[in-house]
Amino acid sequence: MASPTEQTIKEEPLLFNSSGSEQSTTINQEYSVTKKQEDETYEQFYSEVKAIEKRDSVLTPEQQINRLLRPGATYFNLNPYEVLQIDPSTSFEDIAKQYRRLSMLVHPDKNPTMTDRASLAFEAINKAYKMLEDEKERKKCIEVVEEARERVDKMIQEKRLKYKNQPIEEDTTEGYKKSLWSVTCKLFADIERLRVREESNKAEERKRKAEETTDREERTKLRKEWDKNYEESRETRVNSWKSFQTVAKAKDTVKGKAPMLFKPPKYKPEAR
Repeated sequence: MASPTEQTIKEEPLLFNSSGSEQSTTINQEYSVTKKQEDETYEQFYSEVKAIEKRDSVLTPEQQINRLLRPGATYFNLNPYEVLQIDPSTSFEDIAKQYRRLSMLVHPDKNPTMTDRASLAFEAINKAYKMLEDEKERKKCIEVVEEARERVDKMIQEKRLKYKNQPIEEDTTEGYKKSLWSVTCKLFADIERLRVREESNKAEERKRKAEETTDREERTKLRKEWDKNYEESRETRVNSWKSFQTVAKAKDTVKGKAPMLFKPPKYKPEAR
């Protein structure tokens, strides 16, 4: 049986790569620093979220309302599985049961001392359930989770290549769930941002077309009014011209001049 010292000696090479112990030590240090910079803020955030979930496992009305309205809820509540506290593989029958359970807990009528907050929480639960109630939408949600899983698996492969022989957070079940949860929430948020952007573009397009239609109708209306006024004033203009001609003829008659329809030019002899 090998001694602890021999075991240590045999195991040590696993911590080094072909470049030697010095390079391995540098990699370890760089890995630790990078990992700390990347995960420091998120680690605290994730711990707080999981602490809330653990605390809310008793499913008291106040705790559920606080969970659904906690800081960042607008982001988290885009994930229907997060809102209903269910696994993506949950059957629709169990989804409906969980929905009824949560909706009864946070219903405004059941929480008269916090009606406004309860209404917001109840709305979040209804929205999540409607997403999963529709078969097509539920299929899309499952596809989002599957894509998140693929991204996490790819990220794990990249980490293993980058940090050879080094343990990574996703090696543990809790670490893997953490990454999957994070990526899933991000994908749902990306989908919502895309939907909002498309709705905004459609609204702008509808507004532009409405303005063009209004402008065109206004131009048509003004043109019709102008044509109508012009036609109605035709007789007035003709009568006015006739009156002018009559007055002019009368003046010529008074002066003893015969009205001339055409006045030829004066003759000018050529100079020789």
